[in-house]
Amino acid sequence: MALTDDQLERYARHIILKEVGGHGQQKLMNAKVLVIGAGGLGSPLLMYLAAAGVGTLGIIDDDKVDLSNLQRQIIHMTSSIGEEKASSARGMINKLNPDIKVNTYAERLDKSNAEEIIAHYDIVADGCDNFSTRFLVNDICLKHRKPLISGALSQFDGQLATFKGYEENLPCYRCLVPDHPRGVLSCAEAGILGAVAGVVGTMQAIEVLREILNLGDSLAGKLLIYDALNASSRTIKLPKDPGCLYCGS
Repeated sequence: MALTDDQLERYARHIILKEVGGHGQQKLMNAKVLVIGAGGLGSPLLMYLAAAGVGTLGIIDDDKVDLSNLQRQIIHMTSSIGEEKASSARGMINKLNPDIKVNTYAERLDKSNAEEIIAHYDIVADGCDNFSTRFLVNDICLKHRKPLISGALSQFDGQLATFKGYEENLPCYRCLVPDHPRGVLSCAEAGILGAVAGVVGTMQAIEVLREILNLGDSLAGKLLIYDALNASSRTIKLPKDPGCLYCGS
């Protein structure tokens, strides 16, 4: 299907990139991405995916917008306080790019719905705030061979990785975090510099776009660590655990 005149103008800066072009923009428009969590990571992630023209976005979040969220969750406005985050995020996306199809799930992702929801998408981007959900998402993505772009935050730093544990020699999330770690504080308990969520969430959006367009070297098998206090980042190798109960031999 040919791009319309409006689409040619909207995505002109993508189309003139020889690595993207009209064919790549069509790939973006045909892609289906599920974003888990419309919070600190999900906010910039969703806005950049929508701006890029990713055709179908799924948003799952069972929380409501709170005043304390607005310090970092930039997809929500003060007028959205008390509204379901999934609905609030959809409203902002519709204003930014009305051509995007947005599916919202104002519910908690759990064993009763995870497989059915994830199966409808090409790529999953996880920005949730608890390990139980992260483990569940990893396991379902492994089963259905879905790339998982996972971001995590702490006070002044963040981590980003792409997991394809269904491929030979590539790790899954459980290779990095085999079990529930102890003593990890939430943002509400430890605090967070709000803009750190913007940096990591934006990098997460880049990884999703690179996966769709097959650009550059995949982050699969690597862990990117961003340190805001030192204005630095580094990437380390993340090996597959041969003893992993979920993706190992």
